[in-house]
Amino acid sequence: MKSLNRLIMSLKRLPGIGPKQAERLALYLLRAPDYESENFIAALKEAKISVKFCRECWDFSESLVCRRCADESRDKSLICVVEEPQDVLAVDKSGYRGLYHVLHGALSPLDGIGPERLRIRELLERLKGRADAATEVILATDPDAEGETTALYIATQLKSSPRIKVSRIGHGVPMGGDLDYLDEGTLSHALAGRKEMDSGGAR
Repeated sequence: MKSLNRLIMSLKRLPGIGPKQAERLALYLLRAPDYESENFIAALKEAKISVKFCRECWDFSESLVCRRCADESRDKSLICVVEEPQDVLAVDKSGYRGLYHVLHGALSPLDGIGPERLRIRELLERLKGRADAATEVILATDPDAEGETTALYIATQLKSSPRIKVSRIGHGVPMGGDLDYLDEGTLSHALAGRKEMDSGGAR
């Protein structure tokens, strides 16, 4: 059936969804009552229309500035740089109370993802020439090859800004892991054990 195959193919494109899962989800949606399917479609449409990017940190937000950036109780001297919006949720659970900057990916030359595809320029502009600019940037990109490359690139870009301390999340984060899969205790330990970086890497 052409329409069913199209639905399965669409679901299979979602992260973490394999062919069998896509098939089960498609069949579930077809068997579900009409109101449930319509609510799902309406919720997706509403989210696509309402959810934008925060103009400060580039996390998802329904307002110009997200609730974390607008929260006066957060430590504005710290900016934690992460790859994806789900990493913000993971780091926040660790007890971190500073601000964030979401890159929406990591550098991957083999996949054609260079600095211009990420929100690196916005990060540099955010740190430049503002009285309320942060004084420490914590690089919390994933501990894999792409994340390490991204962290080193950003550290190099910030090398000429002596007032900004650049640190990398510390021990307790396994190489090749994804930040959003780590437990709160591990992330809290990694943030507490962060190390200052220069353009040559962590020291």
